[in-house]
Amino acid sequence: MSYCLNPQCPQPQNHTHERFCTACGTRLLLGDRYRAIERISSGGIGRTFRGIDEGQPQKNPCIIKQVDLRQHSISSLEKAQQIFLKEALKLQELGRHPQIPQLLAYIEPEVAPGQVPALVQEWIEGQTVGEEGRYDEAAAYELLHHVLPVLQFIHDRHVIHRDINPQNLLRPNFPIANAPVFLVDFSTAKVTTKTNLAKTGTMLGSAAYAAPEQLRGKAVFASDLFSLGMTCIYLLTQVHPFEFYSSMDGSAVWGDFLTEPLSPRLRGILNKMIAEGLGDRYSSAAEVYHDLHAGAILKVPEFAPSSKATLAPRWRCVGTLTGHLSSVHAIAFHPYESILASSSADRTIKLWNLDSGEQTATLTGHNSIVAALAYSPDGELLISSSWDYTLRVWQEEVEIRTLTAHSGWVSVLDISPDGKFLVSGSADKTIKLWNLANGELLDTFDGHQGDVDSVAIAPFSVSLNPGDIKGILASGSADGTIKLWNLATGKELRTLSDREKSTNALIFSPTGQLLISGSIDATLKIWSLQDGAIVHTLSGHEAPINAIALNREGNLLLSASSDNTVKLWHPASGRLLQTLEEHEAGVLGVAISPDGQLIATASQDKTIKLWRFQ
Repeated sequence: MSYCLNPQCPQPQNHTHERFCTACGTRLLLGDRYRAIERISSGGIGRTFRGIDEGQPQKNPCIIKQVDLRQHSISSLEKAQQIFLKEALKLQELGRHPQIPQLLAYIEPEVAPGQVPALVQEWIEGQTVGEEGRYDEAAAYELLHHVLPVLQFIHDRHVIHRDINPQNLLRPNFPIANAPVFLVDFSTAKVTTKTNLAKTGTMLGSAAYAAPEQLRGKAVFASDLFSLGMTCIYLLTQVHPFEFYSSMDGSAVWGDFLTEPLSPRLRGILNKMIAEGLGDRYSSAAEVYHDLHAGAILKVPEFAPSSKATLAPRWRCVGTLTGHLSSVHAIAFHPYESILASSSADRTIKLWNLDSGEQTATLTGHNSIVAALAYSPDGELLISSSWDYTLRVWQEEVEIRTLTAHSGWVSVLDISPDGKFLVSGSADKTIKLWNLANGELLDTFDGHQGDVDSVAIAPFSVSLNPGDIKGILASGSADGTIKLWNLATGKELRTLSDREKSTNALIFSPTGQLLISGSIDATLKIWSLQDGAIVHTLSGHEAPINAIALNREGNLLLSASSDNTVKLWHPASGRLLQTLEEHEAGVLGVAISPDGQLIATASQDKTIKLWRFQ
């Protein structure tokens, strides 16, 4: 079984080896490695799942926790996401302790397409102390002995757990010498400062085990001691804490529910742990430990970072391809095979095996910079365009056709989604439409007053007007305009003005309702095709944007710039996700593999870099 993590999915159960949900299309592997198997619980700010780590040969079990969108309004969702990020940062440090599950990954929502934020933690096979039945005095002593040092450890790091109860203390099934009991679920934990200890916050945690001040939103370190004391009393009595509060004065009267005598010493320790007033309660776990062990001093050792601890997944450079003798201008992934094509100012096209990183072929024939590349949708043809005024069509590493109709360098091209048509944009200020099957020139679109620096064909399901033949072409020019054309008739449909800024790159959203442009002014603009309005302007680059790419889901946008970087964006929100900074010169090309697993970037530093999410 594979469980879809899309909270709105109507049928989340899938077969074990599915990569995408059969009901809603959401990617099933978080960070390309963690698969949810079944939902364990819902509550608080999120949902919890049992999962497996498919990045490990033995497919280790794990816990996956995510924000539950259905439990939050739009205004509170951002706060819930912030809580998750804080928990990830806390767990990365606290997971050094052998009695706290280790954080394996924090999955950011936009980098992991179709998902909300998720935490992945080590799975501890075992049972909660609440499942162990009634405790005697020896068992209560043993539990306090093992849990108090963990509490002191997290309190020393300014963290209040805020949800200690019988369900969050887990005893592993297998013997672990230094971890007989695990403290789990830090989703309600709070990082303290000198100032915020005095502030009223939100009441989180299990109310039955929460201290009075915590119920008022003013949790302190001693609040965790109260909860631990209440947990012990529940285990000794098997009575829910709400049932043994006195109706007269609100104090906890629990002794009458004991079935076995309890020593005055342990009774006194527990009463002091659950004292209503902070002045009457223990102030630290070390104080409780001191009384529990007749004066012993609790010493909490420092723990080195675990070798299992990993950084939260990000796009990371995993390889560099070298071989071109000059700037690399364009790159294209084969739609089905593990092949990357690259073109350069050295007038060549190179093919690379992505499994081995080896160069497999060099295609020659152009007499100047090879500026653009694209594979046909079926992968049978590779098309290139050059400053030598030509386009060339390649099949199985052999040139089969040269297209010669432009009177200026041909810097951009695109292929229709059905593979029937090719468009090219040139410094001669025109766009030409070709029959890709035979190389016939079908039409020439005139209208720009400057070099045509970008072209893009929209999905055929899009039409601006009901009467139009479906199929829209967008072109960007040095004249500062973007024009929309009817691909079938050559009629100009609309002109979008970019304030006289040259548009170097264009791409349509998967639905075809939005157009994204990258400009010489270092900005990205997202346009609505229905009214021509700018929906978002994305700023962050410090030099012209040369190329853009979009994943198939439409929620990961990449922009390559002369500032030596590639930036990753979430286009719907305009949020900058990450900046890739390995290149030593301007980045001229960027592409993302059809399966979304690999990013390739091409640069003036003569290299191609490969990036994976890990």
